[in-house]
Amino acid sequence: MSQSAAALLATPDEKNTVYKRITLRLIPFIFICYLFNYLDRVNVGFAKLQMLDALKFSETVYGLGAGIFFIGYVLCGVPSNLALTRFGPRRWIALMMITWGTLSTCLLFVTTPTEFYTLRLFTGAAEAGFFPGVVLYLSQWFPTFRRGRIMALFMSAIPVSGLLGSPFSGWILNHFAAGQGGLAGWQWMFLLQGIPTVILGALAFFLLSDTFANAKWLTDQERAVLTADHAEDLANKPKTTTDSLLAVFKNPVIWAFGLVYFCIQSGVYAINFWLPSIIKSLGFSDNLVIGWLSAIPYLLAAVFMLLVGRSADLHKERRWHLVVPMLMGAVGLLIAVNFAATPAIAILGLSIATMGALTGLPMFWPVPTAMLSAGAAAGGLALINSMGQMAGFLSPYLVGWVKDATGSTDAALYLLAAVIVGGSLLALRMTRTLRA
Repeated sequence: MSQSAAALLATPDEKNTVYKRITLRLIPFIFICYLFNYLDRVNVGFAKLQMLDALKFSETVYGLGAGIFFIGYVLCGVPSNLALTRFGPRRWIALMMITWGTLSTCLLFVTTPTEFYTLRLFTGAAEAGFFPGVVLYLSQWFPTFRRGRIMALFMSAIPVSGLLGSPFSGWILNHFAAGQGGLAGWQWMFLLQGIPTVILGALAFFLLSDTFANAKWLTDQERAVLTADHAEDLANKPKTTTDSLLAVFKNPVIWAFGLVYFCIQSGVYAINFWLPSIIKSLGFSDNLVIGWLSAIPYLLAAVFMLLVGRSADLHKERRWHLVVPMLMGAVGLLIAVNFAATPAIAILGLSIATMGALTGLPMFWPVPTAMLSAGAAAGGLALINSMGQMAGFLSPYLVGWVKDATGSTDAALYLLAAVIVGGSLLALRMTRTLRA
């Protein structure tokens, strides 16, 4: 019997064994890379606790600096993802990580708003292709019905980066507050969290395989199983009239998905960039305490994300596994705003918001990866991701501007909650006829 025939006759348990081996080989390393990717992106939220006073920056300057990252990200998202398909994931991911790790580390030398804006802009450009590239990469290894839990495993790096990074960042700020080695605490934070990314980038070149077809660590039988599943997946994808880049930009479905993703990310980035400041405003002043309290929402979100991802795959259901977490994000923000005078309830609200918003991310991506043809996927996924990342610019800038104007973040969080609700309604419409 040929290997292809044997692959078609493979039992579910045999296939599960194959995909378990692939998961253990790929996901831990990619998880660690994404953990530092997200940490490098949002650690300015903790640096802000010392950086603003040290450099005499206003809240608006911080909000613009935090958000301008995503201008570079959006501008380079599509071309970077196309470059990944041209040069291969192994080379391109390594190059991106080494570049953004170096730029993120250089934030310790910032002294003026212009320098802050410039480094954040170029760091965003360097990171642009990483996330959509990994989503595309994983979609080439795992069939549609296995992507819910795989995306949850991969994207659980976001809450884990908050869970581990928040106390770590708070400890760095406290431990180096006296300015050891001529560097302030916030400068040490950029140094200690940027260098590992450069090291991981170098390792990516040697540890990743571009495709399962050239992965030497797979057996011929395992490769045949993946080939058969991949062919079946491609046969079940909707057909597009053309896979050209122009067609991607003219496809209304891609723009609608991008808008849904924008709404999800509006809540995510409001939490990521402002959670330490919001907790500080509840009456906590010690940076380490703020770090540990900031870790609570991320711990709960990590557990919730994995449970929902597993449930989505087991029930072969995507629609409500996406919409319900989105609505949780909006409700949690409203609780945090309305119970700010009661820290315990406010932190509960922030926890619900974090659980919902962050879980919405991995529950979103299996939908467009299942509905886009192979040719449209590279440009389409990058465009969707770029639209979502615009929230990374608008959301923190909006919160910073509102806080400078009113002395409170309440009005901005109300608006962001409304945006998330609007996105959940659009998601309901978009997924009305979706089958897992």
